[in-house]
Amino acid sequence: MDIKTYMREVGLCARGASRLLGRAAAGDKNRALIAIAGVIEGQRSEIAEANEKDLAAGRQSGLDEALLDRLLLNSDRIDGMIDGLKQVAALPDPVGEVSGLRVRSSGIQVGQMRVPLGVIGIIYESRPNVTIDAAALCLKSGNAAILRGGSEAFQSNLALANCIRIGLEQSDLPVTAVQVLETQDRAAVGELITMEADVDVIIPRGGKGLIERISRDARVPVIKHLDGNCHVFVDKAADLAQAEEIAYNAKTHRYGVCNAMESLLVAAPVAEQFLPKIAGRLRQAGVTMRGCELSRAIVPEMDEATPEDWDTEYLAPLLAIKVVADIDEAMAHIATHGSGHTDAIVTENYSAAQRFLREVDSSSVMVNASTRFADGFEYGLGAEIGISTNKLHARGPVGLEGLTTLKYIVLGSGEIRQ
Repeated sequence: MDIKTYMREVGLCARGASRLLGRAAAGDKNRALIAIAGVIEGQRSEIAEANEKDLAAGRQSGLDEALLDRLLLNSDRIDGMIDGLKQVAALPDPVGEVSGLRVRSSGIQVGQMRVPLGVIGIIYESRPNVTIDAAALCLKSGNAAILRGGSEAFQSNLALANCIRIGLEQSDLPVTAVQVLETQDRAAVGELITMEADVDVIIPRGGKGLIERISRDARVPVIKHLDGNCHVFVDKAADLAQAEEIAYNAKTHRYGVCNAMESLLVAAPVAEQFLPKIAGRLRQAGVTMRGCELSRAIVPEMDEATPEDWDTEYLAPLLAIKVVADIDEAMAHIATHGSGHTDAIVTENYSAAQRFLREVDSSSVMVNASTRFADGFEYGLGAEIGISTNKLHARGPVGLEGLTTLKYIVLGSGEIRQ
């Protein structure tokens, strides 16, 4: 079967399954999630065997240790997938929720009902546990899913797809509600992102190159973020001990994540007091610092920052540091160089905090907290399918509610418009 025909069949099956899922009761969806968790528990050895094939192929092809670690499905990560399914099952079902119902002068009642998006295509790299995360969130929100994992995790994803299929069969939900593409042909992605009749939204998860390509070529709406160039600004009115802890955590808690701090901005009046302390801790943690001229005058052992450093998401123990005159220069810097992901201010000044919240145009804006909190679980969403820097529809961590939309409903008792 050629790739166009294969993808057309996948799309038609997904669209049909989405109609059945859209009317499925919350209990049916929850039973499916618990059933999938049970199948994964029973097929640990099969999953581990498939994962070892991917790891062996990855070693042979020269994947570095960081990518091999992302690919690995050990016992703890299998436990995490099982726990994640159970956690999503325990979340409230957003589908069918009615809000804002009000009576109009004509006698009709007007409100909004939350409904699934329909069919969601998810394109992701490396981590096979995303297969289960995506399937769980799509099922719970009543959406059919077409999943295209990275070729490096092909065998692992097929093993997990089999678990999903068995769990759906056991729950009497359509097995085509979640389809993992059974091809490594790159042309499948090109087809998926142009299937306007059968796919309602595309969510890419991966490197900047993948997301740029999807955004450029897709004819289906895309929920995405390109990178996470996150900032922490230490205001002149900051509690400097608190600022030190926040900045240190935001950078060193984990390096290879999109909500890690990549640029530290420090107000000039507190720079001489603050920078030597935070620089000492970062140096001990193995972080390489690249500073502006004013920063290097205070901490001479910093490397010199280049213009590119202000725009870079390092995902590594590297940090750009700049001394700014005040909050206005800090916000101007973020507006010019930020990626709209997550930015934080540390300050005890209420007016400065409110200005930062109002004027910084990012999907998450924080006061006196680490950027590492920009996460669906930490926000109380239970789980997330990704972070969106879009301004339309979902923005920030995308959980169950972000995978639904609203439609107006009208309740009447025979009213006619006069």
